Amino acid sequence: MNLQQEIKIFKQGIGELISEADLRARLKEARRKDRPLRIKYGVDPSAPDIHLGHTVPLRKLSQLQDLGHQIIFVIGDFTAQIGDPSGALKKRRWLSEEEVKQNARTYCNQILKILDKKKTEIVFNSRWFSKMCLKDFLRLSSYSTVAQTLARADFKERFDKNIDISITEFFYPLLQGYDSVVLNSDVEIGGTDQKFNLLLGRELQRNYGQKPQIIITLPLLVGTDGICKMSKSFNNTIGINEPAKEIYGKLMSLSDEVATEYLNIFASLLNWKFSFSKINSKQKKTELAKKIVKQYYNEKITDEVAQEFELVFRQKKTPAKIPCFEIPTKKTKQKKIWIVQLLQLTKLASSGGEARRLIKGGAVFIDNHRCKDTDLEISEKEGILKVGRKFCRYKIS
Repeated sequence: MNLQQEIKIFKQGIGELISEADLRARLKEARRKDRPLRIKYGVDPSAPDIHLGHTVPLRKLSQLQDLGHQIIFVIGDFTAQIGDPSGALKKRRWLSEEEVKQNARTYCNQILKILDKKKTEIVFNSRWFSKMCLKDFLRLSSYSTVAQTLARADFKERFDKNIDISITEFFYPLLQGYDSVVLNSDVEIGGTDQKFNLLLGRELQRNYGQKPQIIITLPLLVGTDGICKMSKSFNNTIGINEPAKEIYGKLMSLSDEVATEYLNIFASLLNWKFSFSKINSKQKKTELAKKIVKQYYNEKITDEVAQEFELVFRQKKTPAKIPCFEIPTKKTKQKKIWIVQLLQLTKLASSGGEARRLIKGGAVFIDNHRCKDTDLEISEKEGILKVGRKFCRYKIS
């Protein structure tokens, strides 16, 4: 492959490249020295699961691995305790060390569903930050100014609205940038909201006598709410470890506009050869859901969840396999059971308050009939409950 073809792959599906001239020069140097580029990407384990938003850069990294480059995957077990302020309009909760460690345990297995283990170096940034002395930290902090940090759009908005910004949040971009210094990265990849942090990494590398890394930003995936970026903070994620039917159902529930956006992003990263412009919105979402689920499950499971979704949500039928809950008579009152209690006993609601909210919101069905009465007492000894995409059969024994 010639240099121009390689650069074309680097640019495929990205938001911004800083800069193409630097990338060209770095690739030429790497070819001359017969070495791969060191490409850095970091994730803070602030929750146990990796979601589809993370897979956008992971798919890009996989593309670059196929070109022979070395991926440095940074698990920010130190920085996760602070929380990345990028895009946040309120101060993040400080996570405990144990919470972060517990979340980090799941990350390695999940990323290797996408990345090649042999070409991926996984590092934890506590390795260097836990050993950093105060003198080194003060030297690091001298390379950024308050004015520079407050110029960021998210910090400026919080400052103008008198929303607290902690000093530790000011330090976060410096810590992320210092990761690049320690790793001497050639390239760093991140979402478009990470541009400030990535640029600071370039500046820090210059200050520490290194060549500044090339920056590649990638489009952010909108969450299931169709408004905010996909983030654990907004509770709008699709986790790659979720059951296949949950992933499929969430994708099918996306708006047409968001589903099209997903198709455009993933088609460029996964080289999907499909003419999405020639099919209707229902077919687009079906193709999207099938292709995404197939990335993490086999074809048989993908076909099964697609058929079940069609049966349940298009034909309004009950799935063939649903859990059954035996309700002892002692739990009932005069051979009747209160709907709120039944939802809790069948684990379709975690509390009485949640059960009432689901009923009032019209999400609860009994034998295909919507229930909106929170005082309803059920006398039938057997029936089928449906809440959202969840079904169960109850039997009063």
